[in-house]
Amino acid sequence: MERTIVSSWRGSATTAEQVREQILERWGQEEASNYDPRSNCLTFSQWRENGYKVKYGEKAIKSFTIIEQRDKTGDVVRRYVKTISLFYVRQVEKIG
Repeated sequence: MERTIVSSWRGSATTAEQVREQILERWGQEEASNYDPRSNCLTFSQWRENGYKVKYGEKAIKSFTIIEQRDKTGDVVRRYVKTISLFYVRQVEKIG
């Protein structure tokens, strides 16, 4: 029985929609409808941790996250944008 992959995604509706649009451009409406940021569009290392590898030659889907740096008291002292590379389920294959 296959286990369900669940990521630690904490993104916004905006970032999810940007990724959905990239999936729509590459694979069409049906795949865009199947997109779930928590289970089928993960980082390279998240796929690897779940027993998958990215197929040779696949190009990443680009997204971003906001990083918050906090001081010792927990106050946010700096926010910055970090680009992340994601791979959709069609871009990976089971290892072994």
